[in-house]
Amino acid sequence: MSKIVLKAGREKSLQRHHPWVFSGAIERVEGHPASGETVEIRSAQGGFLGWGAYSPESQISARVWDWREGVRIDREFFANRVRRAVAHREELLAAGATPAARLVHGEADGLPGVVIDRFADWIVVQLTSAGAWRWRDDIASVVTEVTGLPHVFERSDADVLALEGLAPRVAALAGSEPPKAIGIEEHGLKFEVDPRHGHKTGFYLDQRDNRARLRALSHGREVLDCFCYTGGFTVSALAGGAAKVTSIDSSGDAIAAARRHVRQNGFQEERSELLEGDVFALLRKFRDQARKFDLIVLDPPKFAPTAAHAEKAARAYKDINLWALKLLRPGGMLFTFSCSGGVPRELFQKIVAGAATDAGVDVRVLQHLGASIDHPVVLNFPEGEYLKGLICQA
Repeated sequence: MSKIVLKAGREKSLQRHHPWVFSGAIERVEGHPASGETVEIRSAQGGFLGWGAYSPESQISARVWDWREGVRIDREFFANRVRRAVAHREELLAAGATPAARLVHGEADGLPGVVIDRFADWIVVQLTSAGAWRWRDDIASVVTEVTGLPHVFERSDADVLALEGLAPRVAALAGSEPPKAIGIEEHGLKFEVDPRHGHKTGFYLDQRDNRARLRALSHGREVLDCFCYTGGFTVSALAGGAAKVTSIDSSGDAIAAARRHVRQNGFQEERSELLEGDVFALLRKFRDQARKFDLIVLDPPKFAPTAAHAEKAARAYKDINLWALKLLRPGGMLFTFSCSGGVPRELFQKIVAGAATDAGVDVRVLQHLGASIDHPVVLNFPEGEYLKGLICQA
């Protein structure tokens, strides 16, 4: 069995059960472990710290599977982890006619680099670490065994794969290829998921609870939904009784999907204005036109995948919030989000505060928002809290 031996004094984070071992913490690697191979992790004094998956191409050289020396990392290990994660979701989420939920959420479920989503009768898996790739076939067979669903599709095409030295992979792992559109239901609203080409695994499940919050606050308001994608917030606002919703996305395909979702849920199209274009440019245009809104949603793509991108991302977040705040009517509300792992919650709030100052608007925070309940964060791994949100009132 190959080993990773840490430098003296670098074992403290692992003793606190933080699951990442960075390359700079390693004194030496004993043996010749292949990418994704399970290795022992030991302190400079020889003490056992955990079993990890080795990743020679990444700055994160190992991700911990388990902290107990007597545990074996084998198919049964993954079966137990997936079984436990699915059981937790059954306790947390009310059963729906067409379930859509995250079943496994990486480190929070003890499976670094493994994301498993369910869309109705289909399972979509995203594997983003060398260790997850090595156990791909076992993960696929385990999830069919635990859920009883035969179709498993892999969407391992996230940008972070390059950091692991892995090439994108999109293919069926078990059963048949998924259809282009899988119908799901969320809080009584109907959506279609494209698991092959949609963002992430096809749909932003992490915003489920926040869409419901928006719905509760939309009645009679004129709403602006920026980076609307396929219209999750748009449809939720309409369901909440919004007077009108203007939605913007740079993707024509996303706008077309949003329009279908508006129609499928039976809302009058004159209440929905769907615009294909650059959000930054259109916000400036709305300012020049003196347009105003009662509620604005900012849910941009990831501006900072790592902390190294935080400074550049901060400028983009400040600009987008500045323009949005200038478009709010007095008493209006801003739902603003960051899904950038490289921008912590405290920094994001400071960015929004700076934007408010520059916009000349006094803003108060009504509520802090995060990912849906099936996207947990373990306390010893704060990096898992990638989605941060604020409800602000001008």
